[in-house]
Amino acid sequence: MTHPDQPPAMSGATHDYVTVTVGEALFGLPIARVHDVFKPASVTPVPLAPPEVVGLLNLRGRVVTALCLRRRLGLAPSTSGESGMAVGLEQGGETFGLIVDGVGEVLRLTRDSFEPVPPNLDARWRRLALGVHRLDTKLLVVLHVDALLAFEPAAQAA
Repeated sequence: MTHPDQPPAMSGATHDYVTVTVGEALFGLPIARVHDVFKPASVTPVPLAPPEVVGLLNLRGRVVTALCLRRRLGLAPSTSGESGMAVGLEQGGETFGLIVDGVGEVLRLTRDSFEPVPPNLDARWRRLALGVHRLDTKLLVVLHVDALLAFEPAAQAA
């Protein structure tokens, strides 16, 4: 059995992605990993959290860690002033709300349009992306959800 984040292994196989945008970039999240799409409201900041963690929010009675994809990817802050959308993801029993600029459609893509991440890109980028699908007018970067939600342990206070 293949991991739900992995692109299809054989030619002709399909894989479904929920598309999200950050700025002009188009990203794909494996649909098997997406539990909710929602408008984040009332995010409570968390002191000493990593910079990509914007806080905690209440999603239908569950406390959810709000994670900014823009910050996680090291991109500049949005200038639109809009709060964006969130995609509910789960890892290791914890729920995350991945804050994005927008959520698009679900795309069913085949292995034929898939390319691996170019080896000359920064190692941090290669760790967060599984590869790229060539679409008619742009590229869809497939995100590695487990790597995206993995954080290095915080340094212990002395």
